[in-house]
Amino acid sequence: MADAKKHRGASKALNTVREFADFWFSSEIAGKSESYRKTTRRALEKDIFPAIGNKALESVNAGDVLTICDRVKGRSPQSALFTRNVIKRMYEFGISRQVATVNPAQQLVTRFIATPQSRTRVLTPDELGEVLPNIYASDMARASKLALHLLSITMVRKSELIEAQWRELDLKNGMWQIPAERMKKDREHWVHLSDQAVVMFSELKQLSHSEKFVFPMRRGSGDRPISKSTLNAAVRAMNLDVQHFVIHDFRRTASTHLHEMGQSSDAIEKALAHSIKRIKGIYNRAAYAAERQKILQLWADFVDTQIAGHKVVIGKFGHAA
Repeated sequence: MADAKKHRGASKALNTVREFADFWFSSEIAGKSESYRKTTRRALEKDIFPAIGNKALESVNAGDVLTICDRVKGRSPQSALFTRNVIKRMYEFGISRQVATVNPAQQLVTRFIATPQSRTRVLTPDELGEVLPNIYASDMARASKLALHLLSITMVRKSELIEAQWRELDLKNGMWQIPAERMKKDREHWVHLSDQAVVMFSELKQLSHSEKFVFPMRRGSGDRPISKSTLNAAVRAMNLDVQHFVIHDFRRTASTHLHEMGQSSDAIEKALAHSIKRIKGIYNRAAYAAERQKILQLWADFVDTQIAGHKVVIGKFGHAA
């Protein structure tokens, strides 16, 4: 390891966790999305450096990582998982550079750090990067693959998506107006579509045999949407190696990570079609419109970052697997 450091002219830079982490960040993370850079830097500065920043890279063990994760878990189980994954990725880079021989975070099984409960389950960035490529690599219908991807980035409920009608969509202006009668709160909801969502809906228009529904039943005249159990059954059939995952977790995942990125809480709640009691006066359907548009594009870009590098091509929707 000493030779490797010397050959790279980085002997001084790689002595401690803090020094090596800065080197790793500038080498590997600097080119990622702004939101991912901020979230990763926050984990380093807030939790990792105070605990092990001054320790030699090779002296950190699994117990050190577990102590950090236990402390973070008190705030948020998903943040604990993210922090563990930051350390894991950093050491993977260190091993590839021959300045570390053991990855202390690799020894910690995910379920021992935080066991998500049914109503608190949030996918980590790594899990997002596993779920979506596996969906696209599966043998489910192409429309179902796009439906699941849309659920992951639009923050709508499953029923709101599968019952979507073409008349609700304005793809030219990137807007989806869901009528009040289809919403849980009996209130019209406007969804600002990201660039990715517009492309997916455009492909679905080409695939659909229905003039009415975006996701019509595969057989028949197209006058009925797919059943509410269709997507659940497709996910269950995949046997994903992601614990306790259900489709509704996509909404909670988006909300949690966007909050951790420091985005407007009110805008996030509006994007989820939640009521905000402290907003006075008559409900304004365009409330926080600019911020909602920004966070939905930010979230779609963040999801793209997690699935980048996988063999399944997801970005080129017209001909992807």
